[in-house]
Amino acid sequence: MRTELQQALDQAFAEGRKALAGHDPVAAYAWLERAHILSQRMPLRHAWSHWLMLRAGWQARDWREVAGQLPRIFAALLFSRIWVPLGNSGRARVSAFQPMPVSEELRRLLGER
Repeated sequence: MRTELQQALDQAFAEGRKALAGHDPVAAYAWLERAHILSQRMPLRHAWSHWLMLRAGWQARDWREVAGQLPRIFAALLFSRIWVPLGNSGRARVSAFQPMPVSEELRRLLGER
């Protein structure tokens, strides 16, 4: 994994966990969505992003988010290397199959054009 991508991913996960520890699920989602996009092609990290989103949903008492993350955890483990919808935020309120716009910064980190 490229060093810059690894650093960005590590930062996103660390900030997401820090926000969860501070009981700030809104801030956690912002960082975890970033981690999700950066980790989509890495099965274990991709699944980890969904697990942390499930925890954020639990903190927010957003049962739709909690329920929506459960199948996404398993799908991330099974399908991350086959196909992912680029830029998808990973949230339960968005179709798991919907590609979404990706910022130039994230495109650069992912090596996309």
